[in-house]
Amino acid sequence: MDFNEILKTVFSFEDYAELLPLVVNSLLAGALLGLVGGLVGVFVMMRDMAFAVHGIAELSFAGAAFALLIGANVVVGSLVGSIAASLVLGLMGAAAKDRNSIIGVLMPFGLGLGILFLALYEGRSANKFGLLTGQIVAVDQVQLGLLALCAVVVIVGLVAIWRPLMFVSVDPQVAAARGVPAAKLSVAFMLLLGLAVALSIQIVGALLVLSLLITPAAAAVRVTARPALTIVLSVVFAMVSVVGGILLALAGRLPISPYVTTISFLIYVVCRVIAWRREVAGRREKQPAALPVAV
Repeated sequence: MDFNEILKTVFSFEDYAELLPLVVNSLLAGALLGLVGGLVGVFVMMRDMAFAVHGIAELSFAGAAFALLIGANVVVGSLVGSIAASLVLGLMGAAAKDRNSIIGVLMPFGLGLGILFLALYEGRSANKFGLLTGQIVAVDQVQLGLLALCAVVVIVGLVAIWRPLMFVSVDPQVAAARGVPAAKLSVAFMLLLGLAVALSIQIVGALLVLSLLITPAAAAVRVTARPALTIVLSVVFAMVSVVGGILLALAGRLPISPYVTTISFLIYVVCRVIAWRREVAGRREKQPAALPVAV
């Protein structure tokens, strides 16, 4: 395969206008996912829970694979797996050390179950592959409605616990002294995180959830220290990544995930470069002016 053939595999805009109506539901779902992922990702970064996202994703993948095997709704199966993992982590893993060890146990277990269910599934191989790497035309009206409902639940839940959760995330010791119920907030946030992970799997697959729940927020914190602006940038970066990835994937024959992850990674690199340039400029400003040499 020469370079031109490879390029046509990655980008081919033939019949693009005819194909675009096929992904309207996916674009709407992607926009919802970008909003949810950008909001949740900020707290994931503040609470150092990137590893937890991956652990929940594995059990969410197992739930979706089991639903696919028995002919049930894949979104519902993904939600059941995510909520189960979130409850386990929220109730048993209060301390970071305990949480990481529990995640280390859950990840291979969930991945093994998911692979088992996919191996038993005798339907289309694209359905199997889509759970791991995402699909762009798999979101129908029923799934879109369920995704929208879950997105509303996550957003309303975050708004309800926003201030105490921010307090606990920024200064847990002072929050505990003030009587803020950190344990209950942790369980509530884990459930919201589980819903966000289940939403993400429907678009980018189980293997690359981090590209939407971690990378946009990680990029945002590199360019600003203001909480409000961090949230806005995180949401914008997530939306650009997923919607842009869907539009690019429509022009090629590859799964959606390489496009989404590439856009997300490039945004992160640009933000790192901006942060680095600011640091260099700050060091130069702090350097004392050279003293005149006496003659």
